[in-house]
Amino acid sequence: MKFPLGLHDSAGDYWTCYRQAVAQASASVDTDAVERGAELLDDLFASGRTLYVCGNGGSAAIANHLLCDFAKGIQTDTPIRPRVVSLSSHLELILAIGNDIDFAEVFAYQVRSFASKGDALMTISASGNSENVVRAVHAARAAGAATIALTGFHGGRCSEIADVNIHVAASNYGIVEDVHQSLMHVFAQYLRLRRMDASLIAAKDF
Repeated sequence: MKFPLGLHDSAGDYWTCYRQAVAQASASVDTDAVERGAELLDDLFASGRTLYVCGNGGSAAIANHLLCDFAKGIQTDTPIRPRVVSLSSHLELILAIGNDIDFAEVFAYQVRSFASKGDALMTISASGNSENVVRAVHAARAAGAATIALTGFHGGRCSEIADVNIHVAASNYGIVEDVHQSLMHVFAQYLRLRRMDASLIAAKDF
C-alpha cells in the first residue's frame, strides 16, 4: 500500500486518510505470525532467557519503548520477570563500535558479545534491509538465538532470514512504525494477560 499518492487539501483530510491507511496496514499483518511471535516470547521469558531488540531511528525508539513495556509491564501482576536488553540504548558502546569498527556492526557486535543459545533477538526495521540490523540477525542465528523481525515495505532481507517475520504491507515509514508500535503493545499486554490471575483483569489498567 502506497501512501500518500498526492497533495491533500487540509491536515484534517490527511488525518482522515492516514488513519484509514493505518487500519489497512494493520489488517495486512498475518495473525498466525503474531501468534508464533507471542508463543516464542512467552516460552523465552518463562525459561528465564533474554530478549535483545534493536532498530534505527524511529525503530530505535520503539525498541527502547519495548524495553519499558516488556520489563515493567509484563511482570505487573504476573510471576514473569522478563529479561530484555535494547541494543539501541547503549549510546557510548554504539558510538565506540561505529567509530572504531563499522556502523554496520553496532548491533551484531553486541549480539556476539552478549547473546547465548536459547535467547532471542527482535529486530524492528521498516525496510528490513538496514545492514546493521541484517547483520544482527545473522549474528543471533550463529549464536543459537531465535529471531523475530518486524518489517514493512517489501520485507527486505530480514523477512527472509528471521525465524518469525511479522510484516506490515505498507510503504510509508510513519504508518509502518505506527503498526510496529501497536504490535509491541499487543505483545506486552497479551503476555501480561496470559500470565496474570483472570480475576484481576477487569480491575486493572492496561
